[in-house]
Amino acid sequence: MIVSNFKKENILVIGAGSIGIRHIKNLIFLGFKNIFVFRRTSSSNLIVNQDEIKVISKWKDVKKNNFYAVIICSPTSLHLKQTIDSLDLGSHVFIEKPLSHTIRGTQKLRNKIIESKKFVFVAYMLRFHPLLKKLKKIIKDKDYGNLISFTSKWGEYLPNWHPWEDYSKSYAARKELGGGVTLTLSHDIDILNWLIESPIKRTSHIKNFASNLKLNVEGGADIIYQFENGVTGHTHLNYYSKAHERYIELIFDNANIRFDYLEATLTIKNGTSCKVKKLTNFDRNKLFIDEMKYFLKTTRNFNIEESLKSINDSELILNICNKINWINEES
Repeated sequence: MIVSNFKKENILVIGAGSIGIRHIKNLIFLGFKNIFVFRRTSSSNLIVNQDEIKVISKWKDVKKNNFYAVIICSPTSLHLKQTIDSLDLGSHVFIEKPLSHTIRGTQKLRNKIIESKKFVFVAYMLRFHPLLKKLKKIIKDKDYGNLISFTSKWGEYLPNWHPWEDYSKSYAARKELGGGVTLTLSHDIDILNWLIESPIKRTSHIKNFASNLKLNVEGGADIIYQFENGVTGHTHLNYYSKAHERYIELIFDNANIRFDYLEATLTIKNGTSCKVKKLTNFDRNKLFIDEMKYFLKTTRNFNIEESLKSINDSELILNICNKINWINEES
């Protein structure tokens, strides 16, 4: 749990959709008492204990309070401006991925971070998955030799995410809100960059608009990477798969390893042997709790370079999502 003096701090959550509600409930679980929610509607129906939160509907009223940290859970297109506005409040900032839908404004954000001396963290909760942390150590320690290549896939059906809502009105389905499968499911791009820890030399990105879903953004995407250390790979993302799949397969000198998110398994095949590490009773919400604990703990003792690295990593993802054949292409 978070140390007791943390629980007295004012925390502001911007946005009260499903991810906002998740973070509010987790903050309550961690013992925070002074939780505020900023949302444009004055409705306080947040499906949480109303005694634990205070709803603010006007930004001028936000500025009347001192917030230790701001948790941004609004549509993607609003993230950059709200981050800068939150830094102007003197707050540390937790941004639910992705950083934005565009790199325009990222340099202004860097300047504001340096000026404010606050911790800014773009949250990709897969970095806190115990099996992926184990996989990262395997890659770093070269337990099975060098990593050579990888394939990752994440496919599911967008209308099934929130069956009680009209999916076509969600941010994920709308270009003007920063939607599209590449940005919305950019967890896989981030985790591969985090696992491999080598600069990306080249990437190509093909978007798919062929599904019959009601979208004005791509419903599928394929990304091919080449890293400076020689590793190559491919990521497939889609909103239109009725069969839910989510995995990463990696080929090393001396083994093949498969991480299956849905099964919570890490399978290592080496010649004729096969070892399976399975998480029993895996609770996905713990990833969100762990990333929040990491954020709050880091605000107490951090180097400004940590904030800037989070922004740089996220800007890389934005470039991959938004451009084709863009990184250091050979003439």
